[in-house]
Amino acid sequence: MSTARSGLCRRAPLVAALSAALVGLVNIASALTPNIRWRGHLLLEFEPVEAIRLFHALALPAGAALLLVAPYLARRRRRAWRAALILMLTLGVVDLLKGLDFEETAVTWAVALALAGASGGFTVRHDPITLRSSVWRVPLLGLLGVGLAALATWAAQGHPSAGSVLRETLDLLRWQPGPIHFEQHAALDHHFAWIPLAVHLVELGTLLAIAYVIFRPLTVPRTPPGPAARRRAADLVRRHGRDTLSFFKLRADKQYFFSADQQAFVGYRVENGVLLLSGDPVGSPTSIEPLLRDLCAFAEARGLRLGAVGASERMCPHYRRLGLRTLYLGDEAIVDLERFSLQGRPIRKVRQSVTRLGRAGYVAELHELGDLDAGTLGEIERVLERGRQGAPERGFSMAMDSISRHSEETLAVLARDAEGRIRGVLHFVPCYGRPAVSLSFMRRDPDTPNGLTEFLVARAAELLRERGVRELSLNFATFARWMHAPAAWHERLLGRLVALGNPFFQIESLYRFNAKFFPRWEPRYLVYQGVLGLPRVSLAAAWAEGQLPKPRLRPRARTDLRRALRRTPLIAR
Repeated sequence: MSTARSGLCRRAPLVAALSAALVGLVNIASALTPNIRWRGHLLLEFEPVEAIRLFHALALPAGAALLLVAPYLARRRRRAWRAALILMLTLGVVDLLKGLDFEETAVTWAVALALAGASGGFTVRHDPITLRSSVWRVPLLGLLGVGLAALATWAAQGHPSAGSVLRETLDLLRWQPGPIHFEQHAALDHHFAWIPLAVHLVELGTLLAIAYVIFRPLTVPRTPPGPAARRRAADLVRRHGRDTLSFFKLRADKQYFFSADQQAFVGYRVENGVLLLSGDPVGSPTSIEPLLRDLCAFAEARGLRLGAVGASERMCPHYRRLGLRTLYLGDEAIVDLERFSLQGRPIRKVRQSVTRLGRAGYVAELHELGDLDAGTLGEIERVLERGRQGAPERGFSMAMDSISRHSEETLAVLARDAEGRIRGVLHFVPCYGRPAVSLSFMRRDPDTPNGLTEFLVARAAELLRERGVRELSLNFATFARWMHAPAAWHERLLGRLVALGNPFFQIESLYRFNAKFFPRWEPRYLVYQGVLGLPRVSLAAAWAEGQLPKPRLRPRARTDLRRALRRTPLIAR
């Protein structure tokens, strides 16, 4: 598909929605105004007056139905496209039969013709209409709405006959005065005045609920991946997981999407209507491009935006070829362990912390988690819990959800005090295909002396180097380049704006901590779809990473939220 053709398909849904809404308003206005006299006399030669009244009455709900369908056209719903076509073709006939309204018919059919030609822009698919699909709820919703309206009418009149209740209910649903005349009762007793308004609200609510059920898109899998899918993903990570974030796709809270040949996959979560990828795809290089194309089609068919958090620089060209955009997100700090040393003046503060903690009796140990006994693992868990200080767990793309998951493959560096108690923990996951590890958890007991974290990282660098590890992916510094090495005026401006969030997200302090170990900085990117997709993907990433709380029915206390934000660096591990 050419670029011009693709751009036309992207704009077609919005244009179609506006056009459908305009046609609906035109037909509603036509239904609420009398026919042109000479056309009415001419029409009486072909059909009786009762038929003219019937078609005149049908124009109003048909026009209102178009207004109801219009928002779903803007969302590219295929079923809404079909419904709009049927409504417009029907409305054109109704306009002719209700008053020879050639102008309305010409406009309605012209829009229908243009809508038929733009079918390629409506790509969001729906569950098939079966007895097991959610569409069976439509008649139940309709009956519920009518039943509530009839109940309100019956309750207001004591014990009227069933016929009068039915006639009054149908008249109210058609926004017409019925035989009961509530406005006369309201003049005597104000308790009756709310009945017509309540029935109209029930009617509108029922119509909106029916529209939602009919036009809802295909859903993404909600159940966690099964054991077979998890084994397949873990096998691909072991064979192709060279990236420092690859292992984190094995978290329990991610869904998987595999390529057609099963040789590549992505880990994702749906947040805020965004199919949000965690880092880069993992798999055979020849399968990555087809995987991403299939993933775009998968997201589009479900009405989801596509985004990614923590994408590497080498993957950005793949995303751009698919029409996605990339935005610099920050820098991953990778320590070269072969060059790392505590010697020299620049690193003296770290050296002083290591010396001070060593004199206080602290020692560091490197272990494979699978080799530790249950008592030691429990002690580690307690340190991790105390280190959170009541804040919720953070992480999506750059942290594991638990140290117990894949414990036989991960490492831990433990800091023990002079009494042998575990007081600090660093948890590392492997990077297959290269001698590197990536930091998952970095926690210490709040009662420990300052400098214990620097002590842990420095000792971990030495212990990992002895084990043959050459690189340590330490942490992630959000927007570091904008604040410390801006390339242009707009980056300097953005850096100053980002620095305003440091009191809440510790952006600057996290960068300074990473910089103490003189790492190599590797940029990471946020991937989003369309210019207006950036705020949506940003919010989805903040929710997924746990940096912003999702709206809840029972909101947390504001003080708890502020305290949690102060403790947690932005997208920190």
